[in-house]
Amino acid sequence: MDYKQTLNLPETEFPMRGNLPRREPEILEQWQGMGLYEKMEEAGRKRPNFTLHDGPPYANGHIHIGHALNKILKDIVLKSRRMQGYYAPYVPGWDCHGLPIELMVDKQLGNKKREMSKAEIRKECRTYADTWVKIQSAEFERLGVLGEWNRPYLTMTHHYEAVTARELARFVERGGLFKGKKPIHWCSSCVTALAEAEVEYADHTSPSIYVKFAYADELPLELAELAGRELSFVIWTTTPWTIPANLAVCLNPALSYAIVEAGGELLVMAEDLVSSVMQQIGVEAYRVVRTFNAAIFERKTCRHPLYDRASLIILGDHVTLEAGTGCVHIAPGHGQDDYVVGLAYGLEVYNPVDDYGRYYENVEFFGGMKVSEANAAVNAKLSEVGALLQESNISHSYPHCWRCKKPIIFRATEQWFISMEANGLRAKALQHINDVTWIPRWGRDRIYNMVENRPDWCISRQRSWGVPITIFYCAKCGEALEDSRVMHHVADLFEQGGSDLWFEKEARDLMPAGTVCASCGHDDFIKETDILDVWFDSGVSHAAVLENRDYLQWPADLYLEGSDQHRGWFHSSLLASVGTREHTPYKAVLTHGFVVDGKGKKMSKSVGNVVAPEEVIKKYGAEILRLWVAAQDYRDDVRISDEILQRLSDAYRRIRNTARYMLGNLAGFDPSRDMVSDDQLLELDRWALAKLEDLAGKVEKAYESYEFHIIYHAVHNFCSVEMSSFYLDVLKDRLYASGAESLERRSAQTAMFRILECVTRLIAPVLSFTAEEIWGFLPGPRPESVHLADFVRFSGNSRDKLMEDRYDRLLAIRSEVSKALELARNDKVVGHSLDARVLLSSADSGLHELLNSYRQHLAALFIVSQVELLDDLQGGLQCESLPGLGIRVEKALGDKCERCWNYSTTVGDSAEHPNLCQRCVEVLSRQ
Repeated sequence: MDYKQTLNLPETEFPMRGNLPRREPEILEQWQGMGLYEKMEEAGRKRPNFTLHDGPPYANGHIHIGHALNKILKDIVLKSRRMQGYYAPYVPGWDCHGLPIELMVDKQLGNKKREMSKAEIRKECRTYADTWVKIQSAEFERLGVLGEWNRPYLTMTHHYEAVTARELARFVERGGLFKGKKPIHWCSSCVTALAEAEVEYADHTSPSIYVKFAYADELPLELAELAGRELSFVIWTTTPWTIPANLAVCLNPALSYAIVEAGGELLVMAEDLVSSVMQQIGVEAYRVVRTFNAAIFERKTCRHPLYDRASLIILGDHVTLEAGTGCVHIAPGHGQDDYVVGLAYGLEVYNPVDDYGRYYENVEFFGGMKVSEANAAVNAKLSEVGALLQESNISHSYPHCWRCKKPIIFRATEQWFISMEANGLRAKALQHINDVTWIPRWGRDRIYNMVENRPDWCISRQRSWGVPITIFYCAKCGEALEDSRVMHHVADLFEQGGSDLWFEKEARDLMPAGTVCASCGHDDFIKETDILDVWFDSGVSHAAVLENRDYLQWPADLYLEGSDQHRGWFHSSLLASVGTREHTPYKAVLTHGFVVDGKGKKMSKSVGNVVAPEEVIKKYGAEILRLWVAAQDYRDDVRISDEILQRLSDAYRRIRNTARYMLGNLAGFDPSRDMVSDDQLLELDRWALAKLEDLAGKVEKAYESYEFHIIYHAVHNFCSVEMSSFYLDVLKDRLYASGAESLERRSAQTAMFRILECVTRLIAPVLSFTAEEIWGFLPGPRPESVHLADFVRFSGNSRDKLMEDRYDRLLAIRSEVSKALELARNDKVVGHSLDARVLLSSADSGLHELLNSYRQHLAALFIVSQVELLDDLQGGLQCESLPGLGIRVEKALGDKCERCWNYSTTVGDSAEHPNLCQRCVEVLSRQ
């Protein structure tokens, strides 16, 4: 007789063999076919709302690994919240305006662009953005992200553009919008102003020069003894090209300054910097003639080293001793600190540089020259006139354009600004930052410091593709018409026809009838040609999306983006909301780090260490990407490499194989018919369910606190250690050798069913495809998809703490027995553990009592054929971790049963089944 046929083996082999790259698209089709997201929406409408507002990525180019990290994190959050009993809709969005898209369209159009109107170029930009929205949408869906992909929000839709125009009008109503000439980040290559968030810092080599500004005024009385001697203030700069724009030299009134004699000259610098400056300019012989307080020179003058004009001596707290000379060259048109201190002294905001980074033609010596090429020419001229003390090169961090990667300049231009001081915007923003939960907590300090020190928000851009600044100018007197009533009228037009109307219609066609200039009464107007900063576009998404979809709530429960958004979307959203509603648009903000390679280096195409999501999916499947996201502590930079993915793939297989094993042993199990009640469950099965309850509590808490790496480690440990290495291993004998309808087998199946169903729900937010696949093979009725189910709720009433403590001790004993078995295998005493007979003794009365009470179960727990307890054990091992416990391993007594593979002295007692043990004979007789 083939006794293998009498074992309770799975009726059919469970087909979960992996092959994720092939299976995942099939599951996606299954979700689409059943309308899963719509069913989730319908099922959740009456539940408490949890709104995660999606930060819009740019609609240009394929998604990168950072996109994958971000979108999967959001998906994990939302899926877990739904399974915790919330209604958690997901409306994805895209940023469709701005320079990245316009530059790509410019490139595609080439010379053809010269023949096109702005309206025609904008239509090309719209088509380009729409194409990439569709491509990226499919790529995000492939990651297993569930959402409202058929109705996302796009910043280029008529409605969104209308809301953007209305939000600008709100700032006008509150007096927060103004036009002024201020130094801003300017890209001469892209020919536009840049926001703080559009600036990247990279190493750059610049000239470092020390320059003399000759004193040209009467000496203060305190220095009368130096009358008749030439005196020069020494400045240091790494931007020689700004010297033609110099209007002042700034000292710090809190610092002590020195007059230093060197080579017959008198040089002025901060006292504490004398030694370092003299070393830098190569002067060894010098002496300090006098020290003085800076205030005695306030409003005195120097001569500009190149031009016949004065450079005013002024005072400012921003001057430090960190570098330079303590005397700072001031060009109010080319720096924020210069601008601010210059305003205090009434200096002109002088900018001799045009939009393309060239000096205007009327700039003496350098007219028409690009500032990027002017440093050498300026230095040569300074040297010619005897003002250059020293010249060298310095490598330092310098601002670059995020798009073209070229160095930018600070340049004063006429721009539109949102004032940080009007209506107390800065103070209110700082106050409300403290109302937000920042995850990690250091995010609060980061954005607080940025808001505290930032300049006014420059919101105008000199490009075509964006929402226009809906301001009109009087054609007669040039006065700007900042009328919110007119701006709301334009916004209403945008609602119907989009912002392209601004470029297609005449000014009179966009204004309410009867509109006249408030200054001169003229009724002919000119439209503003600048567009809005795209950070204003995305910053008002709280108004365009959250306030205009009744199933979302304002403020959002969560914003979740990369840490660079403290100066980007989090920042602009904060100002846009506090400036018009005096409240933050979010209750909590979660940030993640950047993705770096396996060695922690930044990813770069030139270096060749870029990991593309598409390639990972082809090789491993999106599920491994999802597991990678969950396994990392995303608060720091996140590493990825083939080695890391392979390691995670191995861990994934252990989780998957645990599920496969359980499903295989649930074949033929009907929960409605075969479930065993709690009071009838065998003790080992009750222990396993207690461990499941511990896991569920830990995992749910981790979802709640966004600590997903805890979930990965907890689930992996549960599957590989508590289940595979112990519980399921011990269970094999009972599952395979017990009677098909026996309590022993049904108890085990009941526990496995409850464990697998619960774990499948727990992993669903992370391993969404695998959980769905398991769900489809689980026996018994259940929701159509695991993503329509909630987490299992435990009452804790059935826990038996004393029993769990006993099993903790039994597991410690089992570990020692396993060590002894391994030694016996090495000594060729036994092969398989079932070949063994284990002899135990314990001098510890409590341990002895425990072993004696479990005498009938020890062989199964240790997976050996026999266990015998002795009062005194001669030879064997004495355990250090469990003092008093002795263990000896011998060859098992009797013969091997052909059915259960255990050794028994009862094999051969049955004439009908001479090769079976008594237990297996009894099982067969009952069957």
